[in-house]
Amino acid sequence: MADVTDAAFRFIIAKYGKPDIFWTEFVSVDGLCSEQGRKKLLTDFWYTEGERPIIAQIFGSKPQNFEEVAKLIAKLGFDGIDINMGCPDRKVEKQGGGAALIKEFNLAKEIIAATKRGAPNLPVSVKTRIGYNQVTLDWLKNLAEAEPVAITIHGRTRKEMSLVPAHWDIIGEGAKLIKLINKNILVLGNGDVQNLAEAEAKAKEYELDGIMIGRGIFGNPWVFNRTQGKDRVSLKTQLEVMLEHTLLFESLFSGRKSFDVMKKHYKAYVTGFDGAKELRNELFQTKSAKEVINTTQKYYPDIEVPKLDPIELNRGD
Repeated sequence: MADVTDAAFRFIIAKYGKPDIFWTEFVSVDGLCSEQGRKKLLTDFWYTEGERPIIAQIFGSKPQNFEEVAKLIAKLGFDGIDINMGCPDRKVEKQGGGAALIKEFNLAKEIIAATKRGAPNLPVSVKTRIGYNQVTLDWLKNLAEAEPVAITIHGRTRKEMSLVPAHWDIIGEGAKLIKLINKNILVLGNGDVQNLAEAEAKAKEYELDGIMIGRGIFGNPWVFNRTQGKDRVSLKTQLEVMLEHTLLFESLFSGRKSFDVMKKHYKAYVTGFDGAKELRNELFQTKSAKEVINTTQKYYPDIEVPKLDPIELNRGD
């Protein structure tokens, strides 16, 4: 997720409840193909060895740029490439990428083929939706014919955005169709999953190879932890992990990313307890890790400031 699943957040997740696989934020292939854009966007491809396997996620609409960026991703040492063909953001669609590709069957196939050419030794996968304005299972059939290693199906159309519950029955239908075309393609489901138990239940019910969790991990780096879920950690621990995340974000991205990115996380970390609203509102006004620490300790004086673990980043620059 853009401006969410950066290296700081993934490091925190890997530390407190590592999933089977990570995806980076999605990055524009057009931007990466320009010298100026690449210098700025490579920050979104930073990762640590502790996150492996880690997949570089990209978007765009020009096959030649996908081929070029695939070469770069291979050099950066990623474990795979994921092509986003589902994002409904208007800026992404204006570039012909994301969900706009659901209407461009042939172009989508060309992009997958170009990416494979650029990185022949890396698995190439796709994340998409069940249709654009309406459910279009032929779209999933089209993707399967291009033989990506995996297809992640988000259970809503582009028109539905995130305004309705995910259609898991249609995800199941799509998975069966994909498997009929090529039984070796892994099919993952995505949409509204909040915890590991729910993920495992849906994978079994709809005969899926895996589940991708997106928004459910906001404020909950324990979501993949089988022994210590968020409901089992104290509020003190929860807030101290929030401070650790904040300090890590600032240490990695100061001068590169806006501190406002962290405020998306505060909305999720600081909820569900007495006084949460007041603390959250004050955190929204902060501009640095120091201010976040001072604000949090004003409400909870016993909160300790965590020490950051040494981090070695693959920066690629």
